[in-house]
Amino acid sequence: MSQEKVCFIGAGNMTRSIVSGLVKSGYPPQNITASNPSQAKLDALSNDLGIRVTNDNIDAAATADVIILGVKPHLMQHVGEQLSGLDLSTKLIITIAAGVTAKRYSDFFKQEIKLIRTMPNTPTQIGVGLTGLFAGDNISTEYKTLCETLMATGGEVVWVDKEDDLNQVIALAGSSPAYFFLFLESMVESAVKGGISEARARDMAQQAALGAALMAKQNPDLSLAQLRQNVTSKGGTTAQAVATFEEGNLRGLVDSAMTNCVTRAQEMAKQY
Repeated sequence: MSQEKVCFIGAGNMTRSIVSGLVKSGYPPQNITASNPSQAKLDALSNDLGIRVTNDNIDAAATADVIILGVKPHLMQHVGEQLSGLDLSTKLIITIAAGVTAKRYSDFFKQEIKLIRTMPNTPTQIGVGLTGLFAGDNISTEYKTLCETLMATGGEVVWVDKEDDLNQVIALAGSSPAYFFLFLESMVESAVKGGISEARARDMAQQAALGAALMAKQNPDLSLAQLRQNVTSKGGTTAQAVATFEEGNLRGLVDSAMTNCVTRAQEMAKQY
């Protein structure tokens, strides 16, 4: 396990997810620092995961080998200007922000930097996440390996060749846990209307989702369509449910949602 000193600028949900993945994988918590204005968020990270915390971004970044930017896109320029007085030439900067293109960061930091863009999702917190990664031509193999090692503590990593492809990663993996939670939420609400307790309905729905995901993962030679057909007896209950989804144009709705997700990421790139 790498021993570099890592600092997180920002202490939101995604920072917590990545830090949790690092610590659970055995990364030394004393080598991790988080900086944030909210003392409550910092105290929670310190108490739960044993990492160092500070309210001072410059203090956090000054001694770090790796700086992970976990603030909202609209705050990224402010953070970059804050840290622009530091010599960043020997540091790797990793960003987890959607929508801010790599070339903008050199402007924010007022110097040439070594930057890797990443797009993790929240299941990184429990070690089953997925992170998309993009590195420019000026990033060494050593830095790519370091970034991959850090992000892989939370699950699988996928490198993309083009920066624009990160927008597809956002739609397909970064944002998609919310899609599945919405689907589960809707299933539970329907079951509760049918008389099952919310707790029992949730247990059954989430176990079914887990089982379906594992079946898909463990049977890569079977198409998703085939896996669906294997559950669907002609004229049976599943067939009726699936027909209802098809009549409601579920595929079209999903396509529109993912397209709108990508469009918003593209808009953010122009905005920031």
